[in-house]
Amino acid sequence: MKLAPVTVFMFRDSEGFASAISESLHPNPSSSFTRLEDSFELSLESYGIKDHKASGNVLHYVDNHGIYKVSVVIMQHYDPPVLACALNEVLNKILKGDDPSTMPTLLVPFLVESSKVKGNSKSLKSDESKALTYGIQIGQITDIMQTLLQKTQEPPSSLRIQHENFACFLHFVRVMKLPTFFLIGQTSQYSDNKSTKQHEAICEIGEILASSTGLQFSEDKVIWNPKKTSKEIKEPWRELYG
Repeated sequence: MKLAPVTVFMFRDSEGFASAISESLHPNPSSSFTRLEDSFELSLESYGIKDHKASGNVLHYVDNHGIYKVSVVIMQHYDPPVLACALNEVLNKILKGDDPSTMPTLLVPFLVESSKVKGNSKSLKSDESKALTYGIQIGQITDIMQTLLQKTQEPPSSLRIQHENFACFLHFVRVMKLPTFFLIGQTSQYSDNKSTKQHEAICEIGEILASSTGLQFSEDKVIWNPKKTSKEIKEPWRELYG
């Protein structure tokens, strides 16, 4: 899979976080970047899965010499156990790549509610003036990671994030030794201004990504209309895990 040295990786979630970020990132007018679109579809039959394929879209930002500068991978959402199989297949393709000597640095943003961030030394309050974005570095430190570490907050050693896609991604990149930088946008769990805090967190992540990759982020292009779900709705199997 041909990717730029800096690759943003997201899942196409039902609430539209990946779309909000990808549609708001675009070439900086002062740059010569042009945007190319691609897609991928990988078989999962080797895992015994015949009714699903690991698929998604890729946006490439290319300079006037045809050199890939930044890529944005938007992978389809999958539920377990297909999630692990699909993600493993895609990350293996990235690991092998067109040129094994040039391993891309993965920038992986997630939007997580404060209620799912445990062991946090700073709880996000309903009146928090600035969105809280943690930066978690895995693998070899690259130049862009050094930049991102200065733009994000270091998480406390006790931090635990209860997010299935994050946990799965974290496991694979550790095993594969893929240089990865997670950006964790934490949002307030207070219902009265939850949507506003989510929007602020998205914009904070978008600005960090743009300023670190040479792209531009347009807040006015962020479309964020999260689905309203009842607090009573909860999958029965989750009760097994508390």
